[in-house]
Amino acid sequence: MSNQRIVSRLKEISSKALDEVFGHKVDSSQLIVNQTKKEFDGNYTLVLFPFAKALRKGLPEIGEALSNYLTNLAEIRSCGLVAGFLNLEIETSEWKKELQLIAEDLNYGISSASGEKIMIEFSSPNTNKPLHLGHIRNILLGNSCARIHDALGYEVVETQVINDRGIAICKSMHAWQEFGNGETPDSTGMKGDHFVGKYYVAYNDALKEEYLKFQSSKEGLAFLDSKKKSEETAETFWSNYKNAYFNEHSTIGKATKEMLLKWEAGDSDTIALWKKLNDWVYSGFDKTYERLGVNFTKNYYESDTYKLGKESVEKYLKKGLFYKEPDGSVWIDLEDAGMDKKLVLRSDGTSVYMTQDIGTAQKRYEEFETTKMVYVVGNEQNYHFKVLFEILKQMEEPYADGLYHLSYGMVELPTGKMKSREGTVVDADDLMDEVIAEAKKSALEHGEIEGATDEERNEIYRKVGLAALKFQMIRVNPQKKMVFDPKESVDMQGTTGPYVQNAFVRIQSILRKMGAGSLEELHQEYELKEEEKELIILMSSYPDILKEAGSNYDPSLIASFGYSLAKAFHKFYHECSVLNAESEQAKNFRLVLIGQVSRLLEKSMAILGIEMPQRM
Repeated sequence: MSNQRIVSRLKEISSKALDEVFGHKVDSSQLIVNQTKKEFDGNYTLVLFPFAKALRKGLPEIGEALSNYLTNLAEIRSCGLVAGFLNLEIETSEWKKELQLIAEDLNYGISSASGEKIMIEFSSPNTNKPLHLGHIRNILLGNSCARIHDALGYEVVETQVINDRGIAICKSMHAWQEFGNGETPDSTGMKGDHFVGKYYVAYNDALKEEYLKFQSSKEGLAFLDSKKKSEETAETFWSNYKNAYFNEHSTIGKATKEMLLKWEAGDSDTIALWKKLNDWVYSGFDKTYERLGVNFTKNYYESDTYKLGKESVEKYLKKGLFYKEPDGSVWIDLEDAGMDKKLVLRSDGTSVYMTQDIGTAQKRYEEFETTKMVYVVGNEQNYHFKVLFEILKQMEEPYADGLYHLSYGMVELPTGKMKSREGTVVDADDLMDEVIAEAKKSALEHGEIEGATDEERNEIYRKVGLAALKFQMIRVNPQKKMVFDPKESVDMQGTTGPYVQNAFVRIQSILRKMGAGSLEELHQEYELKEEEKELIILMSSYPDILKEAGSNYDPSLIASFGYSLAKAFHKFYHECSVLNAESEQAKNFRLVLIGQVSRLLEKSMAILGIEMPQRM
């Protein structure tokens, strides 16, 4: 059950009131009942404006008549009319009933199996560098969306497309071949993805050095004189020519492109080198995913998916959906759908990313028959997915209506943007180490885990540090860009994961001392405090918030719920004593209440992949 029980009941009795008082029949589902705003007395508000015209009466007359009727009912303690809003205060018995329903429902908020499948694609890294700060937001959004939909009764397929081919991968391969001297992750003690990423940076350093030498060489100076525009400075010319230099003059670039051609031709030595470096990277990725608590149902690899989609394009070319230009390239005209013309096959017959994505979507449906497919990809790809979804719709794919792009804003550090080529990217592992170190520093300053063993302490630091990271990444609406500050993320007084954990830990401490409350004695005579009602209202909203987070693909709603519940508990903790409650009835009620608060804090944070410590 959720707050929907109370809201539905209020709509039902309000509908009956309108009929009996005014002879006006209205379906209860059409009534508007919201939570009362904090500046007014009451718990829920019935909106009266829609009835004024139908009843041909003023709002004060309507409100007074309904108030007189409703206050005679067992559920309603009092009513207050403010303009066109009737604020309803609920009887204590209803709050106790709601708390009991929450406590007795072992699967509170969890939906039964829906029979629907959903595939969520996230992470999708390149194998030339480690997972970094940007990947972390992607991974945590995707993983929490998967957990949300699992709770909503979907069969969830978690997947990623690993970008394991292309010129960027060959750069790391070439650098290791040239500068590696046979060293390996084992021989250096480096994690596999960090090891390969080191060579990607080394490659770009070598290329930069080569380019500078070319600029000051006779050949380079002659080339500058022949190509530079009169109004251009040499610095501007060389800055603009950087990419063209790689393709037209660079010795390193030529060797790398030759390596790519060998890979495409299936050269055995090149393939063996490619597999070796990729395996090192995969072992590193696996360790990072394990630390983050992430698993994938199936991995797709671009070295396989780049072959997909071509047959489908040829099929729909014959059907007239696509068209061919004189140079042999194949396109689709989406101008009628408000977009432009889009290339799907190059003139040499090779595919583009759009072709691959078409084929991959079709393959996934063949394999899993998912009714929904969600792509967690940064907002710089918004147009790409708009086009992809329109093409699949025009191809009349059976899953076309279930496609969704979970577009998210980029994440930066307080120091600004990152650049992987220059080695200024913050690796995911380093960031996790940093937040755990910040958690340790904060714990030592507060001195609240004295007496714990070193192993217990380290486990607390890990849980608190990762909670800080995960909560901070998820709490911002996905569509907004964000700045991640490791130090701020562990602030016990801020909008943070550790703040939520602290509420849970406080409750566990009380329950260890006093034991759980008795449900059998829950309905004893006891008048609830406002802080207690607020906690029940918040808890009763959890199932609806879970559904809203699922339908909007927005885990930040769960983070907001957890923070709001923790904040309400901290307020309750300071205003309503449990240990020294004013009566045994109050003590028992509060023990039942905080037991359910801790349960929902733990459940909601688990949706975000956050673990709760028993002490901190």
